[in-house]
Amino acid sequence: MSESGALELELPSDPEMLPEVREQFRQWALPHGWTEDQVADTVLAIDEALTNVIRHGYGGEAGHTILMSLQALDDPVRGPGLEVRIRDHGKQVDPGTIRGRDLEDMRPGGLGVHIIQSVMDSAEYSCVPGGGMQLVMRKYQRQAPATGTDSRNEQS
Repeated sequence: MSESGALELELPSDPEMLPEVREQFRQWALPHGWTEDQVADTVLAIDEALTNVIRHGYGGEAGHTILMSLQALDDPVRGPGLEVRIRDHGKQVDPGTIRGRDLEDMRPGGLGVHIIQSVMDSAEYSCVPGGGMQLVMRKYQRQAPATGTDSRNEQS
């Protein structure tokens, strides 16, 4: 962990590392004032995002690198929050095409993007020059003021 409270991890593209990532996030988040429920929601989003990188970005192949960073935020309106960045060097896709499948299509799998959108306040995908993708997710400790619109990125 850096002096600023950021946590940076270099992870293998192997689903067996997910329990260790969950625990490292939990150890980072609880001292930063996050509740158990908020931690559980964020862990779920991180798990889904990393699983998607392994499955879709790297085609299920082990031996590739995933970079993940956590940074505390202090928004003047929203208050304390966190930013999770997940960067891979895998297959690039048009960020505008990343969306969950139709929820009427009842079958296992394919709900990762829906889960990420439902538990995080924002999720933004981008192609990275030189290859790969980056996902930036943000979550705040308190809910956004009611504005009549959903503040989440609908393309995520």
